[in-house]
Amino acid sequence: MKLRALGASGLLVSPICLGTMTFGSPVNEADSISLVHAALDRGINFIDTANVYEGYNRFLGSAGGVAEEIVGKALRDRRDKAILATKVGAPVGPGPQDRGLSSVHILREVDRSLKRLRTDTIDLYIIHWPDKEVPLEITHGALETAVRQGKIRSFGVSNHAAWQMAELQAQSARWGWPRVVSSQIPFSLLRREFQHDLDYCQLRNIAVTSYQSLQGGLLTGKYRRGETAPADSRLAEKPQWMWPLNDALFDKLEAVERLAREVGTTPAKYSLAWTLTQPAMTSLIVGVKTVAQIEEALAALEVAIPAEHLPRIDAACAPPWKQPDPLRG
Repeated sequence: MKLRALGASGLLVSPICLGTMTFGSPVNEADSISLVHAALDRGINFIDTANVYEGYNRFLGSAGGVAEEIVGKALRDRRDKAILATKVGAPVGPGPQDRGLSSVHILREVDRSLKRLRTDTIDLYIIHWPDKEVPLEITHGALETAVRQGKIRSFGVSNHAAWQMAELQAQSARWGWPRVVSSQIPFSLLRREFQHDLDYCQLRNIAVTSYQSLQGGLLTGKYRRGETAPADSRLAEKPQWMWPLNDALFDKLEAVERLAREVGTTPAKYSLAWTLTQPAMTSLIVGVKTVAQIEEALAALEVAIPAEHLPRIDAACAPPWKQPDPLRG
């Protein structure tokens, strides 16, 4: 497998990243550990988790930590085989310091994550959501402290816009603080809100790592118009985490399936292959329940999207509006 540079971090990561949001429930601990080992054995070296992940048991403000504990156990004898990413910022309790991007919260939570992950250093520490109450320089200063202490190697952002990354880069230039090296965003054929930020990331050498690349399973082909969702699908197990199924959505899903059929592949592999062609796209975070799903994600690396499909993709799954250039079109 050809590895890709994770922005300016100096790290090389696999183009498929193992997501762990469902570790604990519905994927139990033993199966989760087996999936981590299977991914590593197949060349996936990038694992993404968060301090709040605890599968379907998660509720706003619950303590989290479950997925990190499981990943730590899975990597007990294989830590040197993995590039490990985790996140901070989402609520882990009811108190005012139990959430957000203050230095108090970040420096407390990095220690807790290190303990759960059973590691001395986190390769990529990601601020999970923007915090409107905390100035970016406070957050950046805490991350600089964690880098200086050797607790994290690099930091990235999640769900942040290009202007916020630009401010972080200005602070790095001004004070010599660590650079933001990655941007984790929701991105798929069905969700392209961040499309116009990708060019900025490419220009500034910020690696994009997308989540929801299969949009909660919608792009796998398992959902059919007029049919009941499979019993093991996310819609059946956790419907509140899914979009409503309507005719407009099925029009898009059926268009993707037709395009995939033309190149002899599945909607899942087609969707992942298209996402990997986007500017700055470095690694796709894919959550799985089975080894077969890991192998299907890896098989997407062999799928080529024909040039003539690109306008048809845009017609079926439209990108966000962009103001026309009055001079150059």
